[in-house]
Parts: sequence; structure tokens; C-alpha cells
Amino acid sequence: MKAYCDLTREELLKLQEQLNVEYEEAKKKGLKLDMSRGKPSPAQLDMGMKLLDALNSESDMLCENGMDSRNYGQLDGIPEAKKLMADMMGTKPENVVVCGNASLNIMYDSVARSMIHGVNGSTPWCKLNKVKFLCPAPGYDRHFAITEHFGIEMITIPMSPTGPDMDLVEKYVNTDPEVKGIWCVPKYSNPQGYTYSADTVKRFAALKPAAEDFRIYWDNAYVIHDLYDDRSDDLLDILDECEKAGNPDMVIEFASTSKISFAGAGIAAFASSKTNLDFIKKSMTIQTIGYDKVNQLLHVRYFKDINGIKEHMKKHASLMRPKFEAVLEILERELGEAEIGKWTDPNGGYFISFQAIPGCAKEIVAKCKEAGLVLTKAGAVYPYGKDPEDSNIRIAPSYPSLDEMKEAAELFALCVKLVSVGKFLEK
Repeated sequence: MKAYCDLTREELLKLQEQLNVEYEEAKKKGLKLDMSRGKPSPAQLDMGMKLLDALNSESDMLCENGMDSRNYGQLDGIPEAKKLMADMMGTKPENVVVCGNASLNIMYDSVARSMIHGVNGSTPWCKLNKVKFLCPAPGYDRHFAITEHFGIEMITIPMSPTGPDMDLVEKYVNTDPEVKGIWCVPKYSNPQGYTYSADTVKRFAALKPAAEDFRIYWDNAYVIHDLYDDRSDDLLDILDECEKAGNPDMVIEFASTSKISFAGAGIAAFASSKTNLDFIKKSMTIQTIGYDKVNQLLHVRYFKDINGIKEHMKKHASLMRPKFEAVLEILERELGEAEIGKWTDPNGGYFISFQAIPGCAKEIVAKCKEAGLVLTKAGAVYPYGKDPEDSNIRIAPSYPSLDEMKEAAELFALCVKLVSVGKFLEK
């Protein structure tokens, strides 16, 4: 196969005709495949079913501190759940508050609280003329949805394999008092699967914000989602680095078991400095008397400790790894020599990021949908849903079965070829 850019017009037309035939045949299959979100597969959810047996009507429901998990109280979570989540996040139990089932909910609350009540006594954001957030992109669409929902101006920061462009981050944070936060997915980022380098984390910790109420929103969603035992990524503890740099209050870290136990019934937590936690808890005491401690106890009784979670995650990896490898093999076989796309090869997380020829992403996604394959909306991984080059597509291999994933990847590659040929013919 020659690179498409080296083909003559006649060769492109002939290839287009052949690809159109293949595409019409693909549509006749009546496929119904969904790769729109990074959902755990039914097989992954089935692996956690014994979690439900960890407690029953005969169980001792007392926590290690003697509290009855069925009753009110323990606002910041039961001690054993705080330790479990702290060990997962790489921090100390006293830094952790365990909440409900969704870290996204905690992030939403964090922004809402800042809008209404400010940050540790600062002016509420709703009373300011303008509030800005830095948004490394491609990034997590639900992060961007939160800030857009509150009318916060989003500034795109380019991503690289070592993390966000830190020269730009430092420029904005250190000089513009209207910049109040930055979204980060520091390990196996959504969607590229990049992990922030040690230098990047240290530069984050050493920021000198122009705004006293600037915070790093450190969404460590994939902290323990390694695909390989022998090539997992390492990430420095941001809380520890911030403390060493004299910025202990600058970060709020989030994590959950949503893709570890049950996506709709896990436990979520956040970690931060004592100053931040004391301020946040003042609102929490109004918001709730306490989260679901029975579910917290259920998770601790099942996993027991961080080693139990790690062993469970190896089972997840055994299901996820073949799907990722199948996608990567098909992309390389079908598109590599054609030079009509680039893609990431992550060591963990839930996504592969595909970069098409500029101006092709929306059409590729539409072609896939027409043939029965639903992908994340093109542009979703950028603030305001606007990919400046219309080239990025997020691939989520987790939910379909391995056979379905192979079928989906073949169809995706076909659509990439068909749209790319059309783009070259336009030129």
C-alpha cells in the first residue's frame, strides 16, 4: 500500500470506488456497536458480583472505630474506606473524604461551591466579572461540560505525551488573576492515555498563581488502571509535591472505584489539604449528614486493602488488554502505510486517541454511525465541542466484546480510508 498522499488522481478514484463497495457491504450487516463512552463491559461488571456477598443480613455492620455503618454520622467517610482510597490515590487517610458513588458529582460540587461561596473565604466566583479555567485538550468532555454549565470561560491548553504545555499553564496561572482552575487527568489521560511526567507534576506544584483561589482539579480517574504489569506508568503524588513546594492548598484530587467495582454503585473520594477540607466540610454538613457508609464498608470488606484492589484490576486488564491490542493491530495494518492517521498506544486507562487528517473527524464519525458504529461526537474532547482541526476521534474499546471490538475497528478503519480519499480528491 502506498501513502495516500503519493497516489495519483486516477489511483485515488479507483480506490474510492473499491472502498465505496466495501462500505455498502458493511452497511448491509446491520451492525449495532457502541463505542461512545468508556463503560465497563458486562464481563467486567460480572467480575465484581461477589462484592455483593461481602455483607448480608447476618453481618457485623460496625466500622473499625465502633460506629454503626447503618446510622447517621461520619461525614468524611468510615476510617477503613478513607485508608483504602488514600492508598489507591497515593496519599494519607487524613487528607481524604469519602463521598457517594461518583467523582464527577464531587467535581461539580467543588465548582458550584466556589461559584456560590468562594474558596476558603475568597470572593464567590458568581460575584466576579469573569472566571477562567484552563482546559488541557484533547480532554474529558464532562469536565468541560461542568465549566461551560457555570458560564466559566475555557482556555484550551495543548497536550503532549508528558502532559499539558506547562509554559502556557505557567503563563496563564502566574499572571492572570481571572484564571481560577485547571482540569487535569494526570494518569492515562482521557482520551490520549498520557501520564504526566515527574517534571510536569513538579512544575504544577511550583506554580505561583496570581489568584489566591486558584485550584488544580486533579481527576486521578485511572490511577490504578494499568493494562500491563511490566510497563505501567508512574505518577508523582501531587499533594506531596505541592506541600514540598509550599503550596499545600493548591490542589484537590479526585478518584473513585467506578471502573473498579460497579460503575453506578462504587465509592468516590477527594483529597486535599486540611485548610481546604475544613472549608469544604462546612458546606458538606449542610448538604448531607453522611454518605452511604454501608457501601463503603461493603467495598472494604470485599477488597480488604490496596493489594486486593490491585489483584482485582489485573482481572480487568486481562479483559481490556486484548481489545486495545486488537484495535492497535487493525489500525496499523489498515492505516499505517496509508499515512492517513496517527493514534496513541497507552499503557492503561480506557481510551485510544485517533488523529485523522484535518477536516475529517466529523465525517468519519458520521460514516461510522451510518454503518452501525456509534462513536463519541467529534469535537467533544475540546472545550465548547470545537476541535480546531476537526481531526480528533476518541476510541473507547472497553464495552464491546472482543469480537465486536475487532468488527468495530475494521469498520472504523474503512471509514477513515473512505473519508481520507475524499479529502485528497478535494485537493
